Amino acid sequence: MAVDDFQDRWIEDKGEGLTVCVVAPSPALLAGLHSLLSYIESIESIYELSSLDEIDPYIANTDILVLTPGFGSNIELREVLDNSPGMAVLIMIADDYDQNRIIAASSDHTWGVLPLEASGEQIEAAIQAIAAGLSVGMPSLLNLPLVDSGVGMDMQIVDPLTDREMEVLQLLAQGLANKQIAVKLSISEHTVKFHVSSIYTKLGVANRTEAVRMGVRKGLILL
Repeated sequence: MAVDDFQDRWIEDKGEGLTVCVVAPSPALLAGLHSLLSYIESIESIYELSSLDEIDPYIANTDILVLTPGFGSNIELREVLDNSPGMAVLIMIADDYDQNRIIAASSDHTWGVLPLEASGEQIEAAIQAIAAGLSVGMPSLLNLPLVDSGVGMDMQIVDPLTDREMEVLQLLAQGLANKQIAVKLSISEHTVKFHVSSIYTKLGVANRTEAVRMGVRKGLILL
């Protein structure tokens, strides 16, 4: 299901948009994330907390929990996850891989993992992805092993691309811009950005050039 379709269904079912709870011990980081999230149309409300132990009054109404370094202990995180099945979690990481892997190991939660320096566009794409029921995160950020294909340092893709992502990747290889891809596939430019971000995550790359190069290496792009 396209992200735009999911958002329409969510609003129709709930009568409102997403409620996001941001946990950040740094006031500056909290303010910065609030500013970035406030521009995402699908977000209706934003709670701001300095630590995870303050979440009890908000947990029942939270759709997506956004965590930053220093949010609390592993025990607190496990308790929150156990008491809120179905809540999505986006964690902004520095170097605490144990907490990241707690998120990834949870089968009752969709999750996203981003570096702390992620751009506003990357944060928005991750929010849209996990709201749509997708879990996104590079293995290198989760400190999880990649699968060795047996050919030098080449790696297999742990999470395969969807048919739509394959179409977008093929058009990226043709040098088309997001707006051109949107017209070509009869989807919104916003949805194209979401697919591009998902492709980057799944291929473990940071830009279009790397995505195309990796796509060629993996045999995903028809030359």
